[in-house]
Amino acid sequence: METRLQKGQKRFALFAWFVLVFNIPVILWGAYVRVSYSGDGCGAHWPFCNGQALPQNMSQPTIIEFTHRMMTSVDTFLVLAMLVAAFWLYPKRHIIRKYALASFGFLLVEALLGAGLVLFRMVARDQSAGRIWYLSAHLINTMLLLATLTITAWLASEGLTNFRLRNIPQRILWSALVTVFITITGAVAALGDMLFPTESLMEGMRRDFSAASPMLLRLRMTHPAIAIAGAGLVIWIALTLWRSSHSDSLKRASLRLIALIVFQLFWGAANLTLLAPVWMQLTHLLLADFVWIAMVLVASEAAATQFSPSVHRSESALDLKLSRT
Repeated sequence: METRLQKGQKRFALFAWFVLVFNIPVILWGAYVRVSYSGDGCGAHWPFCNGQALPQNMSQPTIIEFTHRMMTSVDTFLVLAMLVAAFWLYPKRHIIRKYALASFGFLLVEALLGAGLVLFRMVARDQSAGRIWYLSAHLINTMLLLATLTITAWLASEGLTNFRLRNIPQRILWSALVTVFITITGAVAALGDMLFPTESLMEGMRRDFSAASPMLLRLRMTHPAIAIAGAGLVIWIALTLWRSSHSDSLKRASLRLIALIVFQLFWGAANLTLLAPVWMQLTHLLLADFVWIAMVLVASEAAATQFSPSVHRSESALDLKLSRT
């Protein structure tokens, strides 16, 4: 019979997954703030909007930006509630406490980076090189936030206590880094699509390869090639995991990752062909988030199954028994 603590931990796992899912629309709405040129909808003010806690007579950009800030505020309370629950339900130095705390830390950094975009005016139609670097840093932190939220929910669901990042195979870590790099080039390409829209694919390609074009346009053309090459590498690594692993959960996670990457490649090609309409940019970003979460789950499964100390011990014991027979 389940104890009250066990029931509480099961509820915590469901809540942790909910927090992860809630972060997806927050991220997508943040992207919509960018593509709708609404980043300056609240002026150079943070955390208040146009210097007011509740702005009056809001324009459309103000509504869009203010909505994102409200979603972020709700997200902050959810992640904080998850952190408090983790410390309430799990003992001192438990791994879930650490990842819940890391999630809250990355969320705070996310808010500060968002504030910097507004205060430094790297929003709307700003074309500065600093915006590219700042946007990349913001995206990396977002991916780290999604990673820690995913691991928190996964650990709570699996009931694991011995998860360690150092148990993740090196090839999977390289896959994760490749995925991050692809996503960064995708964000730069999306910024270029927003600031320099084109009326045809051929016109866009001519501008991308022109030496007279701004740096942002010339960077945009790198994303498709990097995405195809990087996706091929990640798919190959996922296939090797699927073939060599004895864990059904790791096999399923690897196949899920491969399917999402293939679908994302087709969707990216369609996005390029249709000249990146807003709805396709957002769904492309949604799929990128799904791919990243799937990557984190593959890494987690690999660390917890094939490469955990307990598995090594059981395999060694089996080998010793076979050698004696």
